Amino acid sequence: MSAFPISVNADAISALVVGGGAVATRKALALLAAGARVRVIAPAVSDELVARERDDENLAIVRRDYAGPRDIANAALVIAATSSKSVNARVAADAHDASRLVNVVDAPGTGTFTTMAVHRTGDVTIGVSTGSVPSAAQRIRDSIAERVDARYADAIAACAALRARTLKPDGSGTEIWADVHPRLISEDFCGSVEDGSFAVKVDRCR
Repeated sequence: MSAFPISVNADAISALVVGGGAVATRKALALLAAGARVRVIAPAVSDELVARERDDENLAIVRRDYAGPRDIANAALVIAATSSKSVNARVAADAHDASRLVNVVDAPGTGTFTTMAVHRTGDVTIGVSTGSVPSAAQRIRDSIAERVDARYADAIAACAALRARTLKPDGSGTEIWADVHPRLISEDFCGSVEDGSFAVKVDRCR
C-alpha cells in the first residue's frame, strides 16, 4: 500500500470522493490543494464544500447516493468516505474492479493507498503517513506544524528570491549561487530560521 502523493498533475488526475461529511470534506480539499479535479458524490455535503464549489471550477458536487460502478467513470483516484461501512465497501470493490487507486477511510487496509496528513506554510509542504492509523498522522502533523510555521515560509521565499536574482536566464550566476547556497542551507538552517538569524544570513548574501 502506498501513501497518496503530495502533489499531482492537474491535467492528468481526476478524483472521486464518495461522501460529504467532515472526513470527505478534508479529503476533497486536500486533493484540490494538490492540483486534482475532484467530483464529490453524496446526498448531503458540508457547507465548506458548497462554498468551495462556487469558487473552484475543479470541484463538482453531485447530490445523490452512490450509484455503483458507473460513478467511478474516469476517476484515477477514489476516496470512500461515507459514514456507512457497507457503502464504503461497495465503492472500494467497484474501484478495485475498475483497477483504480482507492482509499477507504474506515478500513485503510482494504484500499490501495492511504492519504497523508499534510501541513502547508508558504511553499513548504510536509506530509505524514502512518499507514492504517491516520489519526496518529494528524497528531504528528499538528506537532510539526507548531514548529514549522510562517518563519519557514518566509525563509524559503527569501531563498527563492535570492536564487532567482542570482541565476540569470543566460546561465550565468551558477558559480555565485554555488557559493551562496551552502551558506544559507547549512546544518544550522532550522536553528537559524527559528532564532531569527537566517534573515541576517540572507542580507549578507545579497
